[in-house]
Amino acid sequence: MAAHPEVASARLSWRDRLAAAGGRVDRVARDRPARLALLIFALIILLLTAALSLPLATTTGKSAPFIDALFTATSSVCVTGLVTVDTATYWSVWGQLFISFGLIVGGLGVMTLASILGRAVSRHVGLTQRMLTAEENQSSLGEVGTLLRAVIIVASTAQAILFLALLPFFLRNGEALLHALSHSYFMAVSIFNNGGFVIMPEGVSPYVGQWALTIPIILGTVAGAIGFPVVLDMWRHRARPRKWSVTTKITLVTYISLAVLGAVFLAVLEWNNPNTLGNLAVADKINAALTLSVDARSTGLTTIDVGAMGETSWILLDSLMFIGGGSASAAGGIKVTTFAVLLLAIRAEARGDRDTEAFGKRIPAEVLRLAIAATFAGGIMVVTGSVALLQLTNFTFSEILVEVISAFATCGLSTGITGALPASAKFVLVLLMFFGRTGTMTLAAALALRSRRRTIRLPEERPIIG
Repeated sequence: MAAHPEVASARLSWRDRLAAAGGRVDRVARDRPARLALLIFALIILLLTAALSLPLATTTGKSAPFIDALFTATSSVCVTGLVTVDTATYWSVWGQLFISFGLIVGGLGVMTLASILGRAVSRHVGLTQRMLTAEENQSSLGEVGTLLRAVIIVASTAQAILFLALLPFFLRNGEALLHALSHSYFMAVSIFNNGGFVIMPEGVSPYVGQWALTIPIILGTVAGAIGFPVVLDMWRHRARPRKWSVTTKITLVTYISLAVLGAVFLAVLEWNNPNTLGNLAVADKINAALTLSVDARSTGLTTIDVGAMGETSWILLDSLMFIGGGSASAAGGIKVTTFAVLLLAIRAEARGDRDTEAFGKRIPAEVLRLAIAATFAGGIMVVTGSVALLQLTNFTFSEILVEVISAFATCGLSTGITGALPASAKFVLVLLMFFGRTGTMTLAAALALRSRRRTIRLPEERPIIG
């Protein structure tokens, strides 16, 4: 039977409206990508704050204080993991479900928006640069809808694998099937999205040295932290790694190097500390150090007490957190590619090379300028946040610095002072998490989009450096 003309017209109208809405989103993504990222993240955080403020979200049946709901929502959507209240005991099943949704949306949003920002930038470069980057799959991700589908497929597959890997572990530890299913789901979401939230009442500390838990944590963290473009590039050229883009090669080499070096130095510094690694077996020490080294740059899950570590170890953790993970990933920080470009530029200058090079390719000067700007912006946020918290609290500078960098880098490691902070200090961390999550990628996109070519250039003169 043929549809009524008015019904068909209405259906067509809805299709037209959806197509028009998609076109508007695509135009905003192209013309105002930084504004799009900030608005979307702010809106999602406000919606989640409202959900966590409902009485059904807490175990007591009372509405959570606004600052705790806002802090948890921001930490969830920005995939940080810092908490002012215990996730396992304070929030009800509904509250924990809301938090897991925030982690999923936040992780997908980061990867999608960062890729959209990169796509928007690629549309503003010249024809030659487009031809070069197209070969590396940096500007061929398609429209927003296609990009989002690709990100969802990658994220869903990774989280499903993590769920299946974690379920036997929780069942072997004597948990009932329902609890094992819920814990596996929540932890799979938290690990892949580098969220750092823990649903077990005792945390992950009792499981130090248990590879059945730490291996999924490490591998899941890496999968979420190296970045969607890297995962996609590796999959497309899985049979020919030589065709991997420079971004993929730099990310993998730098990420793995930092993970190994971080584990070695953390193990050396904490080897005899009775409150951390000192009383563990050698295999368990290696396990704990490797887990912390990987998670210190994104997830924030650790099987040892960060608050019991020495201040020298805190400085190392600060450095790892500040660097973070890969671009267009769930990890925060200035990103490993930014750090690597700075190191490559220093090497080129020390050798007297004219160009900064990596893997047989020349890195444009514009990329170096963006790396410097992103690092400087991150440093400014950390310094500003540290000064603010020193004025608002009585904690030591070392404790404050760990907290501030953890919030900026959306890592989630803490010396244990988060819950004891006054409301004003918690709000400072909320701002750090938000701008730490969105700031570096929107800044890089904004600066790249403002790039301009000048026909007439001023005379060159070198100022004295050093």
